[in-house]
Amino acid sequence: MQIGPYALFPPVFLAPLAGVSDRPFRCVCRRLGAGLAVSEMVSANLQLWDSHKTRLRLDHAGEPAPRAVQILGADPRAMTEAARLNAERGAQIIDINMGCPAKKVCGTLAGAALLRDEALVGRILEAVVGAVAVPVTLKIRTGWDLAHRNGGAIARIAEQAGIRALTVHGRTRACGYHGPVDYASIQAIKRAVSIPVIANGDIDGPDKARWVLEQTGADAVMIGRGAQGRPWIFREIAHFLATGKRLPPPTSVEIGGWVAEHLDSLYAFYGEAAGVRIARKHLAWYSQPWREGVAFRARVNSVELAREQLRLTRDFFERLADEERLAA
Repeated sequence: MQIGPYALFPPVFLAPLAGVSDRPFRCVCRRLGAGLAVSEMVSANLQLWDSHKTRLRLDHAGEPAPRAVQILGADPRAMTEAARLNAERGAQIIDINMGCPAKKVCGTLAGAALLRDEALVGRILEAVVGAVAVPVTLKIRTGWDLAHRNGGAIARIAEQAGIRALTVHGRTRACGYHGPVDYASIQAIKRAVSIPVIANGDIDGPDKARWVLEQTGADAVMIGRGAQGRPWIFREIAHFLATGKRLPPPTSVEIGGWVAEHLDSLYAFYGEAAGVRIARKHLAWYSQPWREGVAFRARVNSVELAREQLRLTRDFFERLADEERLAA
């Protein structure tokens, strides 16, 4: 799949996830097969850019290309300036968020709330596309609610404005993350435009990814919650799409190594205290599949030192590996 000058392969991408898809996690996902990893959303309100949180979100040092940054806002001028500044800081793709369903976002008339104002959508997209030399992409939902599913109209506005690719989460804003994904609407949107369309929503494995691509005609899939605690999902899907065969599940030794690398990158990126705190949610997701994970989480969540958190994590996966060897 092509976005501007960038040939993206495999066509399996990491979605922007607030509080999750920071630079350490994006790098893990890219190493494990993601063809693209989009940043957490960055507000177009430049008054917030002096905050520690936003400064970290703007940090892409050492990140593999192309670096995609998602911006959020409802004012064309502010969005234009945010896009320019991010491009100056190394963003190679600017992604515009018009899909976030969170109340605090929609309450500012940003995110999915913009889908209710097609004229404003057009003004924002034209302004941003005209302001930067890098490709601009857009992420949307199928509409505001089931009675107002205007994703096709938004897609045509986006194509006319010069948007280079469109990601569609197959639910409305009112649906949030509940209920079935409307893949038929993604298919209709794909048929309505000639730009690449990326399908998003409840894609949790190789079979589902292939089925969604076949059903929608989309050019790629985007994985969000399915990657939490399982970043190797990208290589599993990529291998299956390329060969029709499934990779064997990773061993506990492999998973333990990937998790340790992720923890080390969190400590380096955030510092020890914040890194340890942020690592806890990832460790909860990583350890979820095993019954021993309950006791592990109770222990690891009580420690404050990086070396102790890392030791407990390594011990946990080493014990799992020993059990695998005994069972073999």
